Amino acid sequence: MTCLSMVAWMITVSLVSCGGGGQSKTKSQAGIVKEAFGQFKGQPVELYTLTNNNGVVMKISTYGGTITELQAPDRNGQMGDVVLGFDKHDGYISPEYEKSNPNFGAIIGRYGNRIAKGKFTLDGVEYTLATNNGENHLHGGNIGFNRVMWAAKPLENALELTYTVKDMEEGYPGNMQVTVIYTLTDDNELKIDYRAVTDKATPCNLTNHSYFNLSAGKQPTIANHELVILADRYTEVDDGLIPTGNLPDVAGTPMDFTTPHPIGERIDVDFEQLAIGGGYDHNWVLRNSNGSLALAATVYEPESGRYMEVFTTEPGVQFYAGNFLDATLTGKNNIKYVRRAGLCLETQHFPDSPNQPAFPSTILQPGQTYQTQTIYKFSTK
Repeated sequence: MTCLSMVAWMITVSLVSCGGGGQSKTKSQAGIVKEAFGQFKGQPVELYTLTNNNGVVMKISTYGGTITELQAPDRNGQMGDVVLGFDKHDGYISPEYEKSNPNFGAIIGRYGNRIAKGKFTLDGVEYTLATNNGENHLHGGNIGFNRVMWAAKPLENALELTYTVKDMEEGYPGNMQVTVIYTLTDDNELKIDYRAVTDKATPCNLTNHSYFNLSAGKQPTIANHELVILADRYTEVDDGLIPTGNLPDVAGTPMDFTTPHPIGERIDVDFEQLAIGGGYDHNWVLRNSNGSLALAATVYEPESGRYMEVFTTEPGVQFYAGNFLDATLTGKNNIKYVRRAGLCLETQHFPDSPNQPAFPSTILQPGQTYQTQTIYKFSTK
């Protein structure tokens, strides 16, 4: 951070909270506002608001590194919140949320997605991880990165979050230092940079679990959203949503999004893979797999005109259509999150890679640096 930015960051102004009961906020002239957002286990939770020069707004909580709000314009220039979440921190720790655990907007790690039966062998040692519902390991275990407090540092148009995960936390080997940087650009891009280092060999597969509804809540589901995924294959799964190792071709199946299709068009057709997941909940094998930044997917919502492009350096993307949402959670603007209220495009390595030698490796070695980037870019058409 430059000296001038530091001076701007130290300017304190008194603002009135939207929820009433005026709170003290710290505001940066570069477009970052910090405010209190609640408490978690006796620690203060902070909410950072980033605003670009186009009026696009993103809010991030230090609990879980969670993106709680993302305001993007429609074709008429009207702003709307395109991610699912809650106005208050209490929503993210309520019993109902803990039970359903949708991970709205959170950082996911050490391992995004599933590891079969919560076990893997590395360098001749078998490790047993925390399992979700006594079955498979999912999204980092019982206390993944989505349920911890992150240290925050404001940067130019960005927020840097850091967390140190301890050796054998949730069963994983190695002390690992993790950095995630959220940047909001004037090209209306949400840029996410992930970085990690470890002192022992360990699986590492980080992602973000934002649920998008580009209608900004005007449509209760994402059925009309038109999706493209630049992938010719996907990872076939068994009844537990664990990859079988097979990578079927998407051609001629409802898994083919190489050309635009409304998500609701084929989601309930008679197709075994869709029946297993109750809809789309699979990893697609992206055409670009050399580690360079490339377009992976696009989403278009025809009524609002909002268009989202997803770029990533990762070899896969998990498309999840919100099949397990069931209206038990009420989010912002008093909206009940019904089944398929939002969609996730989680850029990542493949599920269960530690147990699948043919998949791209997710093992991070001491002396190496895990480094990936994903961009969600918003425009209209």
